Amino acid sequence: MNEKKILLLAQGFITMMMAFSMSGVMSLITLGPSREWLIEWPIAFIMAWPIAFCFTLVIGPLGFKMAHRVMGLLGTRAAR
Repeated sequence: MNEKKILLLAQGFITMMMAFSMSGVMSLITLGPSREWLIEWPIAFIMAWPIAFCFTLVIGPLGFKMAHRVMGLLGTRAAR
C-alpha cells in the first residue's frame, strides 16, 4: 500500500519537473528570451503538468512492461 503512494507521489514530482523544464525550453525556443516568454511559461506549465501526470498513469506502466520484456530478452540471450 505504501509503495503505491510513493509511486504516485514520485510520478507527481517527476511530471512536475518535466512539465516545468519542457514547457520552459519549448516556449523559449518559440518566443525567444523575452518578457513575453516569462509571461507565457507559467501558463504553459500549468496546462502541461496535469496532462503529463495523466499520461504518466498510462504510459508509465507500459514503459515498465516494455523494459521488463527487453531485459527478459537480453537475459535469455546472455544465457546462451
